[in-house]
Amino acid sequence: MKNRRQRKRKNVIHSEKLSESMEKVRSDFAMDAETDAGGMVGIQSARGPFSLKNFGTELRNSMSNLRPGRAENRRSVFYTTNNNSTSEEWEMVDPPPKDFPEQKHHLDTHRHSFGSAFSFDFVRNRQRPQRPLFRDMRGPAKVGRGMERRGSESPTGECNGSKPLDMQLRLQNQQDELNQMQQEQIKLREELASQKELVRLLQQTLRSSQCERPTVCRAAADPSATSDQSPSPVVTQEDVAQLEALLQERDGQIQALCGHMERLSLEKESLQQELKGLKAKVGEINDQLGMLVETIQAKDQVIVKLSQENSEQSGNLIDTASPPPKQELNILKDSLQGYKSQNKFLNKEILELTVLRRNAEIREKALETKCTALEAKLCQVESKYLVLLQEVRTPVCSSEQNPAREVISRLLEDALQAESPDQNEHQIFKPNTVSEYDVYGFKTVPEEEEEEERLVAKVRALELKSLSMTDQEVSVGVKWENFLASTMNRDLVRSPELKTLIRCGVPHEHRSNVWRWCVTFHVKKFRDHLAPDYYETLLNVAQDRPNPASKQIELDLLRTLPNNKHYASPSAGGIHTLRNVLVAFSWRNPDIGYCQGLNRLAAIALLYLDQEDAFWTLVAIVEVFMPRDYYTKTLLGSQVDQRVFKDLMSEKLPRLHAHFEHHKVDFSLITFNWFLVVFVDSVVSDILFKIWDAFLFEGPKIIFRFALALFKYKEEEFLKLQDSTTIFKYLRYFTRTILDSRRLMNIAFVEMNPFPMRQIQNRRSFHLEKVRLELTELEAIRQTFLKERETSLDRRSFASDDEEDN
Repeated sequence: MKNRRQRKRKNVIHSEKLSESMEKVRSDFAMDAETDAGGMVGIQSARGPFSLKNFGTELRNSMSNLRPGRAENRRSVFYTTNNNSTSEEWEMVDPPPKDFPEQKHHLDTHRHSFGSAFSFDFVRNRQRPQRPLFRDMRGPAKVGRGMERRGSESPTGECNGSKPLDMQLRLQNQQDELNQMQQEQIKLREELASQKELVRLLQQTLRSSQCERPTVCRAAADPSATSDQSPSPVVTQEDVAQLEALLQERDGQIQALCGHMERLSLEKESLQQELKGLKAKVGEINDQLGMLVETIQAKDQVIVKLSQENSEQSGNLIDTASPPPKQELNILKDSLQGYKSQNKFLNKEILELTVLRRNAEIREKALETKCTALEAKLCQVESKYLVLLQEVRTPVCSSEQNPAREVISRLLEDALQAESPDQNEHQIFKPNTVSEYDVYGFKTVPEEEEEEERLVAKVRALELKSLSMTDQEVSVGVKWENFLASTMNRDLVRSPELKTLIRCGVPHEHRSNVWRWCVTFHVKKFRDHLAPDYYETLLNVAQDRPNPASKQIELDLLRTLPNNKHYASPSAGGIHTLRNVLVAFSWRNPDIGYCQGLNRLAAIALLYLDQEDAFWTLVAIVEVFMPRDYYTKTLLGSQVDQRVFKDLMSEKLPRLHAHFEHHKVDFSLITFNWFLVVFVDSVVSDILFKIWDAFLFEGPKIIFRFALALFKYKEEEFLKLQDSTTIFKYLRYFTRTILDSRRLMNIAFVEMNPFPMRQIQNRRSFHLEKVRLELTELEAIRQTFLKERETSLDRRSFASDDEEDN
């Protein structure tokens, strides 16, 4: 009996809780007047804490917005009746700007918040501005007429004759106001009819939801029915906790998608701004072209006029049979020749401007295509976002059959999927996907790595792509276009302006020409004394006679840049050209022949230059930039530079240098390779080629600048590490985590100043003598050891078995 009583009490308490929850739901859906403290549904409630209480209201508001047949500038009014039989008016906070100007700022501040996909936002109508009635509008008119009468009844009496005309104007104005009010009345009636239909649909939805809830309460309040029917599920705290955790996870996913949508919209706005700038530039070019055409026409008219005068003068001279003055004739000939040359120059400028205009039109079309592709991608993201919203609306506790998990897993698969060659031909369908290789041919997402590392690589590639689309990168490209256009296809000249531009980085489309000019400038003193076919001669010699370095070159070809598609296989296009460059250099410089590291330098040069220019790039690096014995067997110059770099570290970064000394970390084991191959395979490709831009223009000082800048960039992270093993592990990969090239270049060229080359040369001379003395001592020790070993071998005597027997 006691158990039965306890069960009855529990059922009564459970039914009371269900009835209380049903009353709360009814109050939420009926929009009771007592919720004035909250006063929000639609988007405003979505901006608060996310709950199932107002989720149905948000979905119904969004579905009512998507229903066809609604005007854009409509207003929706809802009426709810409470127990006191009083009506309260609700309206949407998205009216036309002409009716509600004071609420425009409120909407703009919440445009990018959660719930921006729902276009209905309701507040109470207590602050709704009332429309002026016809009698209110007539009042100011009457006052105006009174003022006009008082003005017309001035003592001068000058306006008595214009009273009929004033009356006619007033009647016409009143007639116009009446027509406007009638049109507005018709619009209001149409809006009222549409809103009544919307209220009727929402009330039907409310009734159906209220009819479904009592059945749950009756089933919970009737415990006797459990014996005849199947047992109903009991909601426990664990299920509630699982649902809350699932909803929190969905909230995070929705926020991530919202952020992605905002980034896409920002990218679209930036592309539109760039398109506007290009259109303005095309307009300016057209204006300049028109001015030049007018100038040419004027010059042609002058030439025709001068020709006519010349013919008339020659006719007059023939008639009078008098010889023409030679001085005037020479002047006219000189003027004619000058006009002809000026005409040719103007025609050349017109052709160049026409080419520039065509290029601008091509870029404009490409930007329009990309903008369309971004809009398509945005629509896809919105559709996936709506699918997730639908899944969050009806969550499933079972993790195995959860559709939202399947959607998320598909999204992750799409994110990790690299762009195929077929998709490269149709980039409009996937504008933001990261291709398998970047513009330089390096692999972006390694296939042999684990899924987590592939995801990190994909994130790094996306961050690099987003950094390349910033306003700074776009402005650098515009500066290069203007600079090259000002040169008018003439050869570049070393200047402070060119130095500043190269330090900002050379755009991909102009890098080949700039590198070729830099290499030609540095090796001009060699090439002037050699035959034009010097490179082909070296290749012919290599074919006729074997070279001792050929075997080592063949072994290192496939190990040069294995993550680059141009050198990944023996059949790749870069392998043959790389072999030719290395063999030709080994015949030019037999003292060095071949050293491991030269293959990577030549491979980077071949990405932008042809065989011969890459060969001269190798000559410039080894024989012009670097000191002697830098790539010889002893690597004397490389050892000297490591000691110079340690001195610069103690001077420029004293805290970090002391930290390394305290933990006895020899960072030269890592930096030695930086100097030998100029950061190849040490930094990301985008930063690597910007370093090479400045290196080919300024020389080896750039290596010291960027080596110090890399340590300065991560100085605080190094100082946090207090273990020598951890520090050395971080040294091996920290350069791959640096992605912001703008910040790195600012550190290298601004924060590291002053940085005179004379100081580096003096330190090289000082350390060179010390290293040579050390090598001499080592050589003496080696010779002593060899002599001792030879004498010990001579003293040792071996007796045969026959001699021992005798």
